[in-house]
Amino acid sequence: MYVIRNVFKCKPGKAKAAIEKFKAAHALMADMNLDERILVDEVADFWTVVVEVNVEDLAVFGQAMQERGSRGDIQEAMSGYMDLVEGGYREIFRVA
Repeated sequence: MYVIRNVFKCKPGKAKAAIEKFKAAHALMADMNLDERILVDEVADFWTVVVEVNVEDLAVFGQAMQERGSRGDIQEAMSGYMDLVEGGYREIFRVA
């Protein structure tokens, strides 16, 4: 099993708007059967949002990302999110 964390550093005061976009996209992606959750900073850097996914196989994640990028409904839900973030990174962990 793998845990994948997409960590977004949002612009000041924009984390809530980013979270709403991620929630809307996740609702549309429910049919992909991904174990996803959204985390927000409590003690981390301000305005940090993490989208965490658990998958058994990295190919499943790759396929989901490819499908997400080609679906108009998800693209519409996520439109403008790059205006809310300053940067970020992805972490991929294998569960020991």
